[in-house]
Amino acid sequence: MDVAISTNVWMLHMATSKIPPPPAATCLISSFSREKPSLVSKASCFSTAAAGRSMKTEPSPNQYSAISSSDQNLSRRSGNYQPTMWDFEYIQSIHNDYAGDKYMKHFNELKEEMKKIIMAEGLEELEKLELIDNLQRLGVSYHFRDEIMQILSSINQHSTSADSLYATALKFRLLREHVFHISQDIFNNFKDENDNLKQSICNDTKGLLQLYEASFLATETETTLNYATRFTTTHLKNYVDNHCGDEENLMVALVQHALELPRHWMMPRLETEWYLSIYERMSSSNPLLLELAKLDFNIVQAAHQKDLRILSRWWKSTYLAELSFSRDRVVEAFFWTVGLLFEPQYSYCRRMLTKVIVFIVVLDDIYDVFGSLDEMEILTDAVERWDIKAMEQLPDYMKICYLALFNSTNEMAYDILKEKGINVLPYFTRQWADLCKAYLQEARWYYKGYKPTLEEYIDNAWISIATPLILVHAFFFVTNPITKEALESLNKYPDIIRRCAIINRFLDDLGTSSEELKRGDVSKSIQCFMNEKGVSEEEAKEGIRILIKETWELMNKDQMEELLFSETFIGIALNFSRASHCMYQHGDGHGIQNSHIINRISKLLFEPITIL
Repeated sequence: MDVAISTNVWMLHMATSKIPPPPAATCLISSFSREKPSLVSKASCFSTAAAGRSMKTEPSPNQYSAISSSDQNLSRRSGNYQPTMWDFEYIQSIHNDYAGDKYMKHFNELKEEMKKIIMAEGLEELEKLELIDNLQRLGVSYHFRDEIMQILSSINQHSTSADSLYATALKFRLLREHVFHISQDIFNNFKDENDNLKQSICNDTKGLLQLYEASFLATETETTLNYATRFTTTHLKNYVDNHCGDEENLMVALVQHALELPRHWMMPRLETEWYLSIYERMSSSNPLLLELAKLDFNIVQAAHQKDLRILSRWWKSTYLAELSFSRDRVVEAFFWTVGLLFEPQYSYCRRMLTKVIVFIVVLDDIYDVFGSLDEMEILTDAVERWDIKAMEQLPDYMKICYLALFNSTNEMAYDILKEKGINVLPYFTRQWADLCKAYLQEARWYYKGYKPTLEEYIDNAWISIATPLILVHAFFFVTNPITKEALESLNKYPDIIRRCAIINRFLDDLGTSSEELKRGDVSKSIQCFMNEKGVSEEEAKEGIRILIKETWELMNKDQMEELLFSETFIGIALNFSRASHCMYQHGDGHGIQNSHIINRISKLLFEPITIL
């Protein structure tokens, strides 16, 4: 932090003081509620927060590190959070041989050779599809986007019916992933006279696996694909049961991995780390592609480590880590952003979104655990006002949180104003106000002992999960140019943001509700489902899992129909839910030190792949 930042914030105010904020959000019946009327009625509607009006000021290092004597008289809860696994000294000490230009010359040589292979004449359609699939799974397809789209466009225009279920399902999945319009009717050859999938395909494990993966790209009206999910899951489970103990069987490993989480729901970078070891064992693997993928993984990892070193220095400078009640989770926050977009060129977006997620964690710990209801009311009002003078009314421990949030958000808005000429501060501050209001609503329910209906809970919880806030920030970081139509849609919470938020909320509840209820928290979707339906906890969880799949089907449709937002932003929204699947797959991956998440973070961020 330096004097220049204070000047930047002042300049932002002077440059934008005459620009009106966006209009208050109109109360809309969410598309989710239109299609699931029994679950959700409408989106929460909050007025726009005002833009910041004051210069940035700096706290002294120890000014707000302790709770004041008046605060100590309150009975405060504790999250019993463990310290971070990756402290400042560790992150700053990381050395990576793949940083810098040392390996880039060889990488670029491999890349050019790979382009020749991709565009080589004489490859059969299936060979092209398998090559694209491996490029994607190995995490290097972003280097060959133009070549891949050229091949898929040609296949989409000139393709004939494939003979095998495997080839048909692979083609369907890849074309739909790249937003080509392809009908589920492509699978009609594999259906019987009763319109069901033929029993003769049950022993085609390779084909069943591809059909299983393809089925998760279904929309809500595609009954063939919806049935295919159930059909293939049953037979693939039987295959695993019949081959249990065969650890050397690559097909068993591939099927087990898919049943744990389908490709369409898997965080891309985790899929790459896992598949590298599988591809290496395949007799059909391409040595050049394998070397390229390993080298790319390590180079990208080095870029991520550079981001982390910068972020850990920022985190330490805020003194937020000194607050005893809050989680130190800057590495986990950064891991989320790697899930959203891992490519090296998005370093700025990752770093800014990590800051956003860190502030969400701090606020969440205040509203969920540490703060009193009166304090939360004051903090919510201060965030709504977005005025440095509002800080005077806050208790001591909140002041550093508020000022750090105020300064960082204004600085992000200033950067975007300089680069793109748009005042985004009203959009940012509205999101923080909306989030705090949603947090406050949940706190009021808790202190009153009120059990919301499932509808009431979801109406508030799709905001309190903080997905809209993160996606709105991401939109401005990656979108250029920014159109008026996109801004208007963004301000009304478009379908893809709301559905992503619903999925993330359900996944969070499945992974964290047990721990949160133990420490004292409002009922989550599972408990609301149990209360309304009169079912057991396990039945309620299964009901929530069904809702997750149904919402994914709606989001799949959004991906194909959304025209206002860039491919990059749509990808971030889809990847957000994929990251949520992975973060909450084995319990709470953000609140407590979860061994599954620790292992995943270590492999992605700190352990390079061995290249022989």
